[in-house]
Amino acid sequence: MTRRRVSLLVLAVGLGLLLWQVPQLPLLVFAAALLGVFLYAGADRLRRLVPRLPHGAAVGLFILALALLFGGAGWLAAAPIAEQLNTLWQEVPRAAAGLADRLSDYQWGQELLRRLNAGEMSLPQGGGSTAMVAVNTTFGALANVVLVGFLGLYFALDPALYRRGIEALLAPSLRPRAHALCRESAATLRGWLGAQLVSMLVVGVLTGTGLWLIGTPLAPVLGMIAALLTFIPTLGPVLAAVPAVLLGLADGVSGALSVVAVYLVVQTIESYFITPYVQKRSVDLPEAATIIALVAFGLLFGFLGMLLATPMAALLLMLVRRLYVEDYLDQEPPEERPVLLR
Repeated sequence: MTRRRVSLLVLAVGLGLLLWQVPQLPLLVFAAALLGVFLYAGADRLRRLVPRLPHGAAVGLFILALALLFGGAGWLAAAPIAEQLNTLWQEVPRAAAGLADRLSDYQWGQELLRRLNAGEMSLPQGGGSTAMVAVNTTFGALANVVLVGFLGLYFALDPALYRRGIEALLAPSLRPRAHALCRESAATLRGWLGAQLVSMLVVGVLTGTGLWLIGTPLAPVLGMIAALLTFIPTLGPVLAAVPAVLLGLADGVSGALSVVAVYLVVQTIESYFITPYVQKRSVDLPEAATIIALVAFGLLFGFLGMLLATPMAALLLMLVRRLYVEDYLDQEPPEERPVLLR
């Protein structure tokens, strides 16, 4: 067996063992790489404006600019957003109560409410252990966020160091190809991030504007929720519509249907016009591949897999195209190709 094959086999076995023993670790590293690509791209933009600026200083300035941007926006909008969120906290239960009143007019609705009430009155067993699990999960999530943040910062400060580390694990004859693939992988993730940010911005603005036009309360907050949940493909828009529909029920069924119509129109514009346009200019990812990746990674890795499904699918599709289609299938010798009879 040649050194080329041995190096590839070692990498494949190592990645397989990681996915088997600690499946969350490769996903966290991928999330950190995605963050590193974002920070590096922002720093690169700053260096184009100030060519003599060192790369490390550019990364620091970009992080500082992000902190000032979000901190300033939060400081300016803290009071009105807190007031709107407090109103949302009060209005959603009222809307749910109104829905319960309407359901009580029907026999099946009464049965449904009876079962829900029975479930609410039954106390869960093992409350202490459940609380400990919740605390451990919260601290685990915070630790993962800190880990991803620091790894992403390290990746952004010196990506060439980690790229050379990957190349060193391969045979010398494979290193030029690995170098090109690493650079193309970063370009793919950078393109996906740009497309995703554009989609999130468009969805947030259109949703907030549409809900404001039909008179739905808390339209800016609901638009912000829709923008953030757009990061989760397919499932995110459905989750974002739930509080808005409940608020729309305060005006009756017609109000809820108006809210649903707004979300359907926004998602139609985003799915058929905005996202295909921006992703065509960045990454070539079919819609069917997105849905398959969402289901597959969600079943395998849970919420984190669902959150990272689309960028991982874009990266895997690029690697399959380069390594399997171009480097293997397209290199079939002429003598092995069938002769087509005319």
